[in-house]
Amino acid sequence: MTLRALPRLRRMALVIVGAAAVALTVALGVSRPWMPPAETAPVAAAQNDISPAPLTLPEHPRVLVFGDSWTYGSAATPRTEGYAYLLADLLDGETVVDGVRGSGYQKPGIDGPDYGTRIRSLDAAIAPDLIIVQGSINDRREDAAPFPAAVDTAWDALTSTFPDVPIVVLGPAPHELPVGAGTARIDRDLARLAAERLWWYISPVQDRWITAANYLDVIDVDAGRKHPSNAGHEYLAEKVYQALEGFMSAPVTAADGTAQQPAK
Repeated sequence: MTLRALPRLRRMALVIVGAAAVALTVALGVSRPWMPPAETAPVAAAQNDISPAPLTLPEHPRVLVFGDSWTYGSAATPRTEGYAYLLADLLDGETVVDGVRGSGYQKPGIDGPDYGTRIRSLDAAIAPDLIIVQGSINDRREDAAPFPAAVDTAWDALTSTFPDVPIVVLGPAPHELPVGAGTARIDRDLARLAAERLWWYISPVQDRWITAANYLDVIDVDAGRKHPSNAGHEYLAEKVYQALEGFMSAPVTAADGTAQQPAK
């Protein structure tokens, strides 16, 4: 049995319909001002053959949450509804929030200097049971070459002030989609540097916390200037809490590749 060729008019109609579909797709893409042109897809975060030790916290922990405007609570109303504040109830503890808008490891912020300078001024009397270092997308337009050194310097200062405190690094979360090349680079660098220190790393980029499906539910693109809305901050707090729970129950992978369950 042979297939009959489509009549000429029908073939022309299919071509016209196909062209219209492509035009509609382009128009829909253009109509999303919160989605800039695609840059570079994120590359998988660095992996380490040896996993960090399981995270252990006291019953009512004090957590220092250090970061940029997302930690500050930008776009939350009031800003104490930001994820860093909401995390306290989820952990049944207390959070000490240190967020400076616009700041990064290289970039000074609106309300204070860069991460390294801010960390060196932290008071050891805070005595946290856990430190979460968040961000930062604010370094995405800075020179990429000095970034790892700036991170290492900041983290060295952190461990010097709080030598026995576990540290979790919360990587940058995309404020717009698709994820920009600079944000993806920062995510890769931080993942690698955290792995080298055997610190836990949370990657909102790799774990796809923010996608086209939930973007407008999480990010306030109007008055919030692409920061999380109240609902977005609540969502982020839940995601961070879930990640911490996972670190507390994760088995340890030893150098020989064997898995060891955390001590109870």
